[in-house]
Amino acid sequence: MRGGPAPVTLGGQGRTPRRRTAMSFMDKLKGMIKGHESQADKGIDKGGDYIDQRTGDKYQKQVDTAQDKARDEFGTRQDPGNPPRT
Repeated sequence: MRGGPAPVTLGGQGRTPRRRTAMSFMDKLKGMIKGHESQADKGIDKGGDYIDQRTGDKYQKQVDTAQDKARDEFGTRQDPGNPPRT
């Protein structure tokens, strides 16, 4: 073999490990959001509100948890004195 060891693949099909790809995607999203935190926060709210409306608030608690995690991940946490509307 020339050129050193073979690259790490999954299942021998030449795919890169998912973890590295997922982190690269998250890094790209964070880069796009930087400087636009308020718009990203509005998008998180709108997405959660849409899901709540479509499910009849059946999963409201889970949706709120997902919104909180998205805000934590992307650094768009709202002011604690101004909680998200439900």
